[in-house]
Amino acid sequence: MESSLGPSLYPLHRCKTIHLVDNLRKHDKSRGISKNIELVIVSPLLRTMQTAAGVFGSGGYTDGVGAPPLMVENAGNSSRPAISSLNCPPFIAMELCRERLGVNPCDRRKNISEYKPLFPAIDFSLIESDPDILWRPDWREKDEELAARGMKFLNWLWTRREKEIAVVTHSAFLLHTLSAFGNDCHPVIQNEIRSPFKNCELRSVVIVDRSMMGSDSSTTNYPGNIPSGADLPSDAEKESAEVPK
Repeated sequence: MESSLGPSLYPLHRCKTIHLVDNLRKHDKSRGISKNIELVIVSPLLRTMQTAAGVFGSGGYTDGVGAPPLMVENAGNSSRPAISSLNCPPFIAMELCRERLGVNPCDRRKNISEYKPLFPAIDFSLIESDPDILWRPDWREKDEELAARGMKFLNWLWTRREKEIAVVTHSAFLLHTLSAFGNDCHPVIQNEIRSPFKNCELRSVVIVDRSMMGSDSSTTNYPGNIPSGADLPSDAEKESAEVPK
């Protein structure tokens, strides 16, 4: 096997763990994934926000607990109880990780002003337009356009300081975004990265900054001290001792 397909090593602060999610509350709770998640990014469509609240929410909401509901009761005629945001990571809605745009009515979002009362604890501040100006009835986003949007989304992730992030999004978006990755991997790993998402699937990946997109310095590295005396590797010390004087 070529050395390029062997193990790779990267500085920890140039890596982010991304959990790609589709309706997996029981699996998430049994594995304890949500305990380490610092941020939840969600597509601003009703079905994904319902999924995100169900997977990463804190359970039943009670009035007067000091935190707004993540999702109110019966949001979107779902017949589901209200879900609390207490002790949850922040939730941010992001247009870049939406499903493929255009033509299909199910891929069109409602006005953000309609969503805010249903999901009080989701941050919609990154969405610039109240109505959906990205979806058009006479145009369908091409594969390459969807993949380019996915790369723009991943680049945006590097502007975030969080290192472990959950992304609640859609199968077509994930399929075409991940198709750009895996060229430098073994075919088995390449297939694992690029294979279509099944319903109710969670896939955890690590993305690596190899081009200095990120600017944060490491929080775990320690620069060490200048030694007061010789501090040579043991082999160098041995060679030095064998040199005739």
